[in-house]
Amino acid sequence: MSARLAFASEALVQPRHTILVVDDAPLMRELGALFLARAGRVITAANGEEAVAVAHLEAPDLIVADVCMPGIDGATLCRILKQDPLLGAPRVVLLAATGDADERERAVRAGADDVLPKPIDRVALLDSARRLLANAPRGLPRVPISVPIEIRLRHDAWDGLGRNLSRGGVFVESKRIVPPPVELALTMRLPESDALVASTAQVMWAREQPRGQLSGMGLRFLALDRSAARALSEWVEERMPHRRSQMEESA
Repeated sequence: MSARLAFASEALVQPRHTILVVDDAPLMRELGALFLARAGRVITAANGEEAVAVAHLEAPDLIVADVCMPGIDGATLCRILKQDPLLGAPRVVLLAATGDADERERAVRAGADDVLPKPIDRVALLDSARRLLANAPRGLPRVPISVPIEIRLRHDAWDGLGRNLSRGGVFVESKRIVPPPVELALTMRLPESDALVASTAQVMWAREQPRGQLSGMGLRFLALDRSAARALSEWVEERMPHRRSQMEESA
């Protein structure tokens, strides 16, 4: 091969992303590494302490960690890595296993870029990793909806209309809005589904409209139990057929 061709070939080789999978269960580490192998070079750590050390050596582009681990748990690990100036705020996906709504809330408050329920869904995990590694805009893919939502704030309750939905939050139009970062509760039924989603949520932004028009709020789900989180994730995934088909074709 000529020097010119060799140089051209090297230029076409793109550096692989590094993904750190952290879980105290060996089987979960192996599954995570297997599922993510197509997205980049996968390295593993058996606990939070080891993950911090590995992160400083390898500077991973993405960390996928279990929320519930002994010692430094996934939520604490997320905070540590996000706040470390040497790591450049890496993207973090946290995996919630217990089904406890408080577990997901801790993951969200820790700053996770995505929160997925266990057992791990291969397509959802690989899709999330590829999206985050591609430096996609912050925020999860959304599906347009038009569904009634009951909103509660302490002793007050009123109705809103959901306009778009992701597994991380919902945009709601309402005659009454509250400013960020107020936290409230909401209940909604997924369209074309019997699944009921009841969650606490935080107002991330609010938009006032001229009188006579509905104003809106961007809400981030906080305490969402595993069954609701999985139903929501599957509902969104099913309405992105192009995304799922691409993932299956690449498998």
